[in-house]
Amino acid sequence: MKLSYLDHYNDALKKQVVSLIKSEQLPTFIRQKYPQVHPYKTDKSLYEYTLAFKNSYLKKSSPLSKVIYDGKIHVINNALGMHTFASRVQGNKLKSKNEIRVASMFKNTPEPFLRMIIVHELAHLKEKEHNKAFYKLCQHMEPDYHQLEFDTRLYLTCLEHFGKIYT
Repeated sequence: MKLSYLDHYNDALKKQVVSLIKSEQLPTFIRQKYPQVHPYKTDKSLYEYTLAFKNSYLKKSSPLSKVIYDGKIHVINNALGMHTFASRVQGNKLKSKNEIRVASMFKNTPEPFLRMIIVHELAHLKEKEHNKAFYKLCQHMEPDYHQLEFDTRLYLTCLEHFGKIYT
């Protein structure tokens, strides 16, 4: 069975996931662990949510010009979120704009999954590459970052096999 979101995890863990899929218990497992979806449905509420994290952990980093849900991300870029950075010359100054785009599929998910995506994209404000410093920053902002990343991948696997699990 293909588990595209869990490719780099060990075989024993993948066997457990396959067992949950075959027994059709994966949706129940996820809903029990994460029973509620988040309330951040609009771009404005997503921006405010993200800004609160940024102001708590990355006060001195570049400002965010935009944080939005984007329906094209997952399909085009095979990503869950994107951080974009653009520099523009304005007069004799160089202005930079940072934007975060979150896949629209995260409008109707548990808050910890959205939080993991936001933390990941915010970490790119300081660390462009996925290196040790990047993941250390992610864990500073969200101590359970790695568990949430796995659970988000589990959720995506569930969507792939069962379709929508939250109404």
